[in-house]
Amino acid sequence: MVISRKMPPRRQRILDFLQEFYLENGIPPTVRDIQKACEISSTSVVDYNLDRLVEIGYIRRRPDVARGIEILDGGGQPVSNAPRVQIVGAIAAGTPIPAWSTETSESSQEFDTVEVAPELQHQHGKLFALKVNGTSMIDALIDDGDVVIIKPSDTASNGDMVVAWLKDEEEATLKRFYREGSRVRLQPANSTMNPIYCSADNVEVHGKVVSVIRQLD
Repeated sequence: MVISRKMPPRRQRILDFLQEFYLENGIPPTVRDIQKACEISSTSVVDYNLDRLVEIGYIRRRPDVARGIEILDGGGQPVSNAPRVQIVGAIAAGTPIPAWSTETSESSQEFDTVEVAPELQHQHGKLFALKVNGTSMIDALIDDGDVVIIKPSDTASNGDMVVAWLKDEEEATLKRFYREGSRVRLQPANSTMNPIYCSADNVEVHGKVVSVIRQLD
Protein backbone atom coordinates (compact mmCIF):
# COMPACT_ATOMS: atom_id res chain seq x y z
CA MET A 1 0.00 0.00 0.00
CA VAL A 2 1.29 3.47 -0.89
CA ILE A 3 -0.13 6.50 0.93
CA SER A 4 1.52 9.87 0.37
CA ARG A 5 -1.45 12.04 1.24
CA LYS A 6 -4.68 11.46 3.09
CA MET A 7 -7.61 10.56 0.87
CA PRO A 8 -11.04 9.00 1.33
CA PRO A 9 -10.83 5.28 2.22
CA ARG A 10 -12.70 4.23 -0.94
CA ARG A 11 -10.27 6.15 -3.15
CA GLN A 12 -7.28 4.67 -1.31
CA ARG A 13 -8.79 1.21 -1.76
CA ILE A 14 -9.12 1.80 -5.51
CA LEU A 15 -5.48 2.91 -5.73
CA ASP A 16 -4.31 -0.12 -3.73
CA PHE A 17 -6.32 -2.40 -6.01
CA LEU A 18 -4.80 -0.80 -9.12
CA GLN A 19 -1.30 -1.46 -7.80
CA GLU A 20 -2.08 -5.05 -6.78
CA PHE A 21 -3.82 -5.86 -10.07
CA TYR A 22 -0.89 -4.44 -12.08
CA LEU A 23 1.61 -6.54 -10.16
CA GLU A 24 -0.36 -9.77 -10.39
CA ASN A 25 -1.61 -9.54 -13.99
CA GLY A 26 0.75 -7.28 -15.89
CA ILE A 27 -2.13 -5.18 -17.23
CA PRO A 28 -4.39 -2.54 -15.67
CA PRO A 29 -7.92 -3.48 -14.57
CA THR A 30 -11.08 -2.32 -16.28
CA VAL A 31 -13.56 -0.03 -14.55
CA ARG A 32 -15.83 -3.03 -13.97
CA ASP A 33 -12.92 -4.95 -12.43
CA ILE A 34 -12.47 -2.10 -9.97
CA GLN A 35 -16.20 -1.87 -9.27
CA LYS A 36 -16.42 -5.56 -8.44
CA ALA A 37 -13.21 -5.85 -6.41
CA CYS A 38 -13.86 -2.70 -4.37
CA GLU A 39 -17.59 -3.42 -3.94
CA ILE A 40 -18.69 -0.10 -5.43
CA SER A 41 -22.32 0.45 -6.37
CA SER A 42 -21.80 1.76 -9.92
CA THR A 43 -19.18 2.40 -12.58
CA SER A 44 -19.93 6.13 -12.39
CA VAL A 45 -18.65 6.15 -8.78
CA VAL A 46 -15.48 4.38 -9.98
CA ASP A 47 -15.09 6.94 -12.76
CA TYR A 48 -15.46 9.82 -10.30
CA ASN A 49 -12.73 8.47 -8.03
CA LEU A 50 -10.42 7.69 -10.94
CA ASP A 51 -10.83 11.28 -12.13
CA ARG A 52 -9.83 12.52 -8.66
CA LEU A 53 -6.74 10.27 -8.73
CA VAL A 54 -5.86 11.80 -12.09
CA GLU A 55 -6.21 15.32 -10.65
CA ILE A 56 -3.82 14.63 -7.75
CA GLY A 57 -1.27 12.93 -9.98
CA TYR A 58 -1.50 9.30 -8.97
CA ILE A 59 -2.65 7.96 -12.32
CA ARG A 60 -3.01 8.84 -15.97
CA ARG A 61 -6.11 7.74 -17.81
CA ARG A 62 -7.33 7.23 -21.38
CA PRO A 63 -11.12 7.00 -21.14
CA ASP A 64 -11.38 5.67 -24.71
CA VAL A 65 -9.38 2.53 -23.80
CA ALA A 66 -10.83 -0.25 -21.64
CA ARG A 67 -7.56 -0.75 -19.76
CA GLY A 68 -6.17 2.74 -20.20
CA ILE A 69 -5.01 3.40 -16.62
CA GLU A 70 -1.35 4.05 -15.80
CA ILE A 71 0.00 4.44 -12.26
CA LEU A 72 2.46 7.35 -12.05
CA ASP A 73 5.54 7.82 -9.90
CA GLY A 74 6.45 10.99 -7.99
CA GLY A 75 7.84 12.53 -11.17
CA GLY A 76 4.67 11.93 -13.15
CA GLN A 77 6.13 9.03 -15.14
CA PRO A 78 4.39 5.66 -15.60
CA VAL A 79 5.43 3.05 -13.06
CA SER A 80 6.40 -0.26 -14.61
CA ASN A 81 4.20 -3.09 -13.43
CA ALA A 82 6.76 -5.75 -14.31
CA PRO A 83 8.22 -7.76 -11.43
CA ARG A 84 11.97 -7.41 -10.87
CA VAL A 85 14.55 -10.13 -10.32
CA GLN A 86 17.84 -9.69 -8.52
CA ILE A 87 21.11 -10.10 -10.42
CA VAL A 88 23.13 -12.05 -7.84
CA GLY A 89 26.41 -12.14 -9.77
CA ALA A 90 28.14 -13.35 -12.93
CA ILE A 91 28.28 -16.75 -14.59
CA ALA A 92 30.84 -17.97 -17.11
CA ALA A 93 29.76 -18.99 -20.59
CA GLY A 94 33.24 -20.25 -21.38
CA THR A 95 35.92 -21.40 -18.97
CA PRO A 96 34.38 -21.98 -15.52
CA ILE A 97 34.90 -19.16 -13.03
CA PRO A 98 34.38 -19.00 -9.25
CA ALA A 99 30.68 -18.75 -8.51
CA TRP A 100 28.82 -15.77 -7.13
CA SER A 101 28.07 -15.53 -3.44
CA THR A 102 24.34 -15.62 -2.85
CA GLU A 103 24.88 -14.91 0.85
CA THR A 104 26.78 -11.72 0.05
CA SER A 105 24.23 -10.57 -2.50
CA GLU A 106 21.24 -11.26 -0.28
CA SER A 107 22.75 -9.37 2.65
CA SER A 108 23.68 -6.37 0.52
CA GLN A 109 21.40 -3.37 0.52
CA GLU A 110 22.41 -2.43 -3.03
CA PHE A 111 22.08 -4.76 -6.00
CA ASP A 112 21.07 -4.63 -9.62
CA THR A 113 17.72 -5.94 -10.75
CA VAL A 114 16.06 -6.62 -14.10
CA GLU A 115 12.43 -6.62 -15.13
CA VAL A 116 10.84 -9.89 -16.18
CA ALA A 117 7.48 -10.67 -17.69
CA PRO A 118 4.81 -11.27 -15.01
CA GLU A 119 3.85 -14.57 -16.65
CA LEU A 120 7.43 -15.81 -16.24
CA GLN A 121 7.26 -15.37 -12.49
CA HIS A 122 3.76 -16.84 -12.36
CA GLN A 123 4.96 -19.93 -14.23
CA HIS A 124 8.24 -20.54 -12.42
CA GLY A 125 7.93 -18.87 -9.02
CA LYS A 126 11.07 -17.54 -7.35
CA LEU A 127 13.78 -16.54 -9.84
CA PHE A 128 17.24 -15.02 -9.83
CA ALA A 129 19.45 -13.56 -12.55
CA LEU A 130 23.10 -13.82 -13.57
CA LYS A 131 25.17 -11.71 -15.94
CA VAL A 132 26.95 -13.75 -18.60
CA ASN A 133 30.72 -13.64 -19.04
CA GLY A 134 31.99 -15.23 -22.26
CA THR A 135 30.64 -16.48 -25.57
CA SER A 136 30.43 -20.26 -25.21
CA MET A 137 26.61 -20.10 -25.56
CA ILE A 138 26.62 -17.70 -28.52
CA ASP A 139 24.92 -20.20 -30.85
CA ALA A 140 22.04 -20.29 -28.35
CA LEU A 141 21.82 -16.49 -28.76
CA ILE A 142 23.42 -15.80 -25.38
CA ASP A 143 26.31 -13.37 -25.71
CA ASP A 144 28.82 -11.79 -23.36
CA GLY A 145 27.03 -9.20 -21.20
CA ASP A 146 23.56 -10.72 -21.54
CA VAL A 147 21.52 -11.59 -18.44
CA VAL A 148 20.04 -15.05 -17.92
CA ILE A 149 16.98 -15.60 -15.73
CA ILE A 150 17.34 -18.73 -13.61
CA LYS A 151 14.80 -20.98 -11.93
CA PRO A 152 16.47 -22.58 -8.90
CA SER A 153 16.64 -26.34 -9.36
CA ASP A 154 18.93 -29.18 -8.34
CA THR A 155 17.84 -31.47 -11.18
CA ALA A 156 18.05 -31.25 -14.96
CA SER A 157 17.11 -33.24 -18.05
CA ASN A 158 19.43 -33.80 -20.96
CA GLY A 159 19.57 -30.68 -23.11
CA ASP A 160 18.60 -28.25 -20.34
CA MET A 161 20.69 -25.11 -20.12
CA VAL A 162 21.91 -25.04 -16.54
CA VAL A 163 24.03 -23.31 -13.98
CA ALA A 164 26.47 -26.12 -13.17
CA TRP A 165 28.67 -26.09 -10.08
CA LEU A 166 31.89 -28.13 -10.29
CA LYS A 167 32.48 -29.16 -6.69
CA ASP A 168 36.16 -30.09 -6.81
CA GLU A 169 37.11 -26.98 -8.77
CA GLU A 170 34.71 -24.75 -6.81
CA GLU A 171 33.70 -23.10 -10.06
CA ALA A 172 30.47 -22.51 -11.95
CA THR A 173 29.62 -22.48 -15.62
CA LEU A 174 26.64 -22.02 -17.93
CA LYS A 175 26.22 -24.97 -20.32
CA ARG A 176 23.77 -27.52 -21.67
CA PHE A 177 23.57 -30.56 -19.41
CA TYR A 178 23.91 -34.17 -20.62
CA ARG A 179 24.26 -37.17 -18.34
CA GLU A 180 26.27 -39.95 -19.97
CA GLY A 181 26.47 -42.91 -17.62
CA SER A 182 28.77 -42.07 -14.73
CA ARG A 183 29.88 -38.79 -16.23
CA VAL A 184 28.29 -35.50 -17.24
CA ARG A 185 28.94 -33.58 -20.42
CA LEU A 186 28.58 -29.81 -20.14
CA GLN A 187 28.13 -28.74 -23.73
CA PRO A 188 28.82 -25.23 -25.01
CA ALA A 189 26.75 -23.75 -27.83
CA ASN A 190 29.81 -22.57 -29.73
CA SER A 191 31.35 -24.69 -32.49
CA THR A 192 34.85 -23.44 -31.65
CA MET A 193 34.74 -24.70 -28.03
CA ASN A 194 35.01 -28.18 -26.55
CA PRO A 195 32.63 -29.69 -23.99
CA ILE A 196 33.56 -30.16 -20.36
CA TYR A 197 33.51 -33.78 -19.18
CA CYS A 198 33.49 -34.63 -15.51
CA SER A 199 32.27 -37.22 -13.04
CA ALA A 200 28.57 -36.99 -12.29
CA ASP A 201 29.48 -36.87 -8.60
CA ASN A 202 31.43 -33.68 -9.24
CA VAL A 203 28.52 -31.74 -10.74
CA GLU A 204 25.69 -29.97 -8.96
CA VAL A 205 22.87 -28.26 -10.82
CA HIS A 206 21.98 -24.95 -9.20
CA GLY A 207 19.33 -23.78 -11.66
CA LYS A 208 17.90 -23.85 -15.16
CA VAL A 209 17.72 -20.99 -17.65
CA VAL A 210 14.14 -19.92 -18.32
CA SER A 211 14.74 -16.63 -20.16
CA VAL A 212 17.46 -14.38 -21.58
CA ILE A 213 17.66 -10.58 -21.54
CA ARG A 214 19.93 -9.53 -24.39
CA GLN A 215 22.13 -6.47 -24.42
CA LEU A 216 21.43 -4.75 -27.74
CA ASP A 217 23.91 -1.88 -27.57
